Amino acid sequence: MNRLLEIRDHLSAAPHRSLFLAGALQGVLTVLWWVFDLAGRYGVAGSMAHWSIAPTWAHAFLMVYGFFPFFILGFLFTTYPNWMNGAKVKPRQYVATCALMAAGVVLLYVGLLTHKAIIILGIELMLIGWGVAVYVLYRILLSTPDQDKRHARVISIALLMGWLGVAAYLLWLVTEDPTMLNFARHAGVWFFLLPIVLTVSHRMIPFFSSRVLDNYEMVRPYWMLWLMLACIAAHGSLQWLELPAYLWIVDFPLAGCALYLSYRWGFLRSFSVSLLAVLHFSFAWLGVAMLLYGLQSLVYFASGNLILGLAPLHALGIGFFASMILAMASRVTIGHSGRPLELDRLTWVLFLGFQATAVLRILADLVPAIAPLLYVVAGLVWLACFGLWAIKYAPIYWRARVDGKAG
Repeated sequence: MNRLLEIRDHLSAAPHRSLFLAGALQGVLTVLWWVFDLAGRYGVAGSMAHWSIAPTWAHAFLMVYGFFPFFILGFLFTTYPNWMNGAKVKPRQYVATCALMAAGVVLLYVGLLTHKAIIILGIELMLIGWGVAVYVLYRILLSTPDQDKRHARVISIALLMGWLGVAAYLLWLVTEDPTMLNFARHAGVWFFLLPIVLTVSHRMIPFFSSRVLDNYEMVRPYWMLWLMLACIAAHGSLQWLELPAYLWIVDFPLAGCALYLSYRWGFLRSFSVSLLAVLHFSFAWLGVAMLLYGLQSLVYFASGNLILGLAPLHALGIGFFASMILAMASRVTIGHSGRPLELDRLTWVLFLGFQATAVLRILADLVPAIAPLLYVVAGLVWLACFGLWAIKYAPIYWRARVDGKAG
């Protein structure tokens, strides 16, 4: 009993601990479920399972809204007070957010096996938990003294858009209105995830780079951030309106800006410090993904063919989002556990191996003859790399800091 109480105290000692733990478990569970479904559906192994809702839309929701937000909220609960000199988030607030959202995810899995009504209940719990986070973070944003809050304002708007995306998904489950599902799909990627991950990258990558690279010029052009965010909003709106032929108009400028920033932030120089290199490597995927999106849109504009399928989406979702989550979570976990800010060889190898997940999933759309096999193999590589990462880092969240400090 004492050991359980000790674990509880450690998990509630800092905002990232419980939320990162939930995210680590979800990073394994959601892909494990998806690989199981794919293997049965395509006859790779087992037999096709029956779920209470379409597995494609369950997979999309679990990845966008049931995996990434745990890491994002754990990060924001930690950084918002630091960025704006605000009051620390209270344990009951971040524990409530984690408990409600985790319970919602559990009910979602149960509902997939049983009845859609259980899924609806689960998503309602997720909405409440997410709402607690929005309230807490907005209160910090609005109550702290006047200062540079540009990054925090963008992130706060995107976080609210994510909540609206979950609400739209809930309405789709209740009403079966495809308009709601369409909004939830596109809002999750273009109005929630991409603005947040880009904005955090814009703030943190130059800062971290300046701390470890000699003679480093910190480049952080806000006009370029606003341009990129405008392109992202335009892309999401065009996709929502089902106008893919015009995406290239905003995708190529977005790709150009991302590649420029990757160069100016010191992509090649970053490889001298592996803890920094994982951030730069992850960010480089944004430029690649948007080039793929722009190329596909331009070809569609000219010929009406979507030649790359979902390859651009997975370059963005796995290459940029998931890799950046892995990189940032590793850094936060190491730094906030009292360990030296160094990436060990195993984590570096796991991160590089994880890149194979993105490559394999992209190849699946380029080589349709073996696509089902590549779907499953990509999922297994994800499970191997992310699973080993979770095994290594998850125990840190329920243990005391190695330096004996609080937090």
